[in-house]
Amino acid sequence: MSPIKTERQECVVYSRVVGWLTPVQNFNKGKAAEFKDRKTYQVENSCC
Repeated sequence: MSPIKTERQECVVYSRVVGWLTPVQNFNKGKAAEFKDRKTYQVENSCC
């Protein structure tokens, strides 16, 4: 049985920076490092 062939597409990730959505791939080294250090959370799981 041969494996199923799948085609892959590039996934563009956007981040909100000062009110604008910007592709992460366009970040400079400093902004990319900051983005990597960010922590995310689910609003539903917050205490308030």
